[in-house]
Amino acid sequence: MSDSSADGAGIERLRALAARRGLTPETRTLFRELVWDFYRRHGRGFPWRESSDPYRILVSEVMLQQTSTSRVLGKYEEFLEVFPDFEALAAAPVRTLLRVWQGLGYNHRALALQRTARVVLSEFEGELPSDPAVLERLPGIGPYTASAIAALAFNRPAVFVETNIRAVFLHLFFPKRQAVDDREVLPLVAETLDEGSPREWYYALFDYGAHLKKSLNPGVRSAQYHRQAPFKGSNRELRGRILRLLLARGSLQEAELLGELEWEPEQVRSSLRELEKEGFLRVAGTLICME
Repeated sequence: MSDSSADGAGIERLRALAARRGLTPETRTLFRELVWDFYRRHGRGFPWRESSDPYRILVSEVMLQQTSTSRVLGKYEEFLEVFPDFEALAAAPVRTLLRVWQGLGYNHRALALQRTARVVLSEFEGELPSDPAVLERLPGIGPYTASAIAALAFNRPAVFVETNIRAVFLHLFFPKRQAVDDREVLPLVAETLDEGSPREWYYALFDYGAHLKKSLNPGVRSAQYHRQAPFKGSNRELRGRILRLLLARGSLQEAELLGELEWEPEQVRSSLRELEKEGFLRVAGTLICME
């Protein structure tokens, strides 16, 4: 859907109404009609949308943080086959966990997900809480993910904004504005939320926003927009290389590890200290082992 499509008249009408009168009942209705109509015609299907199991939705939301749906599709079912529930995930050795996670990047998410599984078992009798305020206290779950899980796993009318949602509201309500802050977007998300079906409503927003980003990418006009730092030569790349070597071999002498890497020795040692502190590995003298 774009301004030149058959839906352009509806978009222009919505923008004109919003500019003159703000978010009136008429504007809200028209906005919902546009989003639902797009979703009926172009909604996407994903395996995590076929389930209302909170564990499966938690896994998908953590995987989708900073990772494309295409990459998550390649790992989601495999992960659930190995770790079908909180118990299996909580008990997994780090090496097994990271081997299955490999390819998704941002490995700290895997450890945070495992720690969350352990907290759910120890403090919530194996049931993921539905309250966003409680979810936000779990490892690796911030305000966005907490509200997303509440909406998608429990169908609660929680309010949140992420890159696709942001694209929809910038495109329709702020078509000529630059550096639009999320503080202006969030009230609109709250006031237009379809509280009768929040889970499906957010799926509709996700899909419309993903479509817009393919050609228009309204998100670049957000105050929250920033380009990701290059991966090549970064500390992220170094950490990933270290973990891949340990996954393949189990343990390495420091001299062997330094010989495999192109980074300065002190930079490697600094990353090793970080990874040990985070629980990925253990350093015993000159021997480096995967936990």
